[in-house]
Amino acid sequence: MKVKYDVIVVGAGHAGCEAAAAAANLGSKTLLITMDMNKIAQLSCNPAMGGVAKGQIVREIDAMGGFSGIIADKTAIQFRLLNRSKGPAMWSPRSQNDRERFIIEWRRILENTDNLDIWQDTVQELVFEGKQVTGVKTQLGVEFYSQAVVLTNGTFLNGLMHIGNVQIQGGRISEPSAYHLTEQLKHTGFVTDRMKTGTPVRVDGRTINFSALQEQQGENDFHRFSFKDVDNSLKKRSCYIAHTSSKVHDVLRTGLDDSPMYNGTIQSIGPRYCPSIETKIVTFADKDKHQLFVEPEGEDSQEFYINGFSSSLPLDVQYEALKEIEGFENAKIYRPGYAIEYDYFAPTQLLHTLETKLIKNLFFAGQINGTTGYEEAGAQGLVAGVNAHAKVHNAKELVLKRDEAYAGVLIDDLVTKGVDEPYRMFTSRAEYRILLRQDNADERLTKMSYDLGLAKHDRIEALDKKIENRNQIITTLKTVSVKPEQVNALLEKLNTTPLKHGLKLDKILARPQVALSDIIAAFPDKFSPSITEEEKESAEISIKYQGYIDREKMVAEKLTRLEHIKIKGKIDYKSALSISTEARQKLAQIDPETIGQASRISGVSPSDINVLLVLMGR
Repeated sequence: MKVKYDVIVVGAGHAGCEAAAAAANLGSKTLLITMDMNKIAQLSCNPAMGGVAKGQIVREIDAMGGFSGIIADKTAIQFRLLNRSKGPAMWSPRSQNDRERFIIEWRRILENTDNLDIWQDTVQELVFEGKQVTGVKTQLGVEFYSQAVVLTNGTFLNGLMHIGNVQIQGGRISEPSAYHLTEQLKHTGFVTDRMKTGTPVRVDGRTINFSALQEQQGENDFHRFSFKDVDNSLKKRSCYIAHTSSKVHDVLRTGLDDSPMYNGTIQSIGPRYCPSIETKIVTFADKDKHQLFVEPEGEDSQEFYINGFSSSLPLDVQYEALKEIEGFENAKIYRPGYAIEYDYFAPTQLLHTLETKLIKNLFFAGQINGTTGYEEAGAQGLVAGVNAHAKVHNAKELVLKRDEAYAGVLIDDLVTKGVDEPYRMFTSRAEYRILLRQDNADERLTKMSYDLGLAKHDRIEALDKKIENRNQIITTLKTVSVKPEQVNALLEKLNTTPLKHGLKLDKILARPQVALSDIIAAFPDKFSPSITEEEKESAEISIKYQGYIDREKMVAEKLTRLEHIKIKGKIDYKSALSISTEARQKLAQIDPETIGQASRISGVSPSDINVLLVLMGR
């Protein structure tokens, strides 16, 4: 059996689903191969989407016509906008989701996508013609041929799980590992290594004393992930906050000798920013408690996820420590936490399109690149899917810049700096985060995606309407003046200095104590009653933060000039002795596309960049 496709996507996690949907929706005949069709887009760890910086990524995926945001909205059982007390650059959407419905909705979309077929099987080998990939061979002995292949294997490449001294081969609990691909790619010349991640114990909610925990309810305003209206009739549920104690820590310490992290069994590096509970009590030995989030797994499920209690300790130690937590004295568990080791490939072996440098038309996306998180995976998948289609059809490729998207920061960090631990996105990684807000993802990316053919016309229409209405609000604020007697009562109520003479409304709104809602309530006849809350928020941010936004745009434009100086293949780094030894080695290894990319490589100093500019005749 030999079947031909334009694009084959291996793995149906978040990266694979976005990649397959993007390629198919652009018109490529696409095949998505998954080990289990009932686990498509499985929320393997916490059934939640978004969070700090991650929520911005989901908004970006949605703005470009991906599906993670739509499905997150449709299956949310709680939604919150994090960091409201900070500036808008830090506001981050987050949802708690129904695990089973998330899978169902993704599968429904994929099964109803034109140009997309799904095949349940395990890929064991890639097919090459010289230095170009041409297809895959599966465990069932089937050969599929294509012009491009996207690998999104998650934690399944030689996956090995650890619970104390117990080791189980698998990519997730009760799911087999994928073998042979790593070995084949290593033989081809790829550099690979091992990483580790983990997950916590799952608890039966009927055995938790929630009255001893702090309830954390969701929010119900206009904020969401998708820029489209999405129906959601699911029952909303609360999350809860619990804490460990010194007694809990004492029990955990009894198992450290049998912890694979501490007895040398696991040599790979785990995520620094989401450590296991045993790592916390060792690293922060002076802390007598750590915060835990107790989160439901579904609308009607009794299964609860204990966020912050990831562990690879022996089962009995996990269980006894859990029962020492206030509210969990009578807890029963569904399954223990575990650590998992898996293969990844150094992402410096990729181009910004996520195509590999060694093999043409072969793309990597997701945890195979050393990242962690559904959102980071989904963004990579969408970019890889678009670029796989572009490679096949000689279409325009998608390369996102650092001042255009968090997804651009993510990919540039991966291919330029590489990883030495599972990469997780933070707002601090983005030097232009005031430009990369969650509220303006559509303004940044929808037109670009529409020009590529991915975002549809309805999104452009919605964007145009939003911008038009937002600009009308701004125009009103900048043109309408008010007298002291019209506004001073409001200003005094808001504890801000009253006016001595007339002033435009935008100058009043610029005060930190004044919100746009206050002005609209005071002067309702000045504003259209049909404007949406989203349009109001956009206008308010534009007025209050205009100076910061303009300054950051100016800095971005200056630095962008370095991105236009192409150097790939133009310099023999080994003979450029004016450059430091470390820089020569790093530059030769990564072979950056531009001076801008070279400037972000670890070990390349400003003086090295000056030498490169001289060598380029600038």
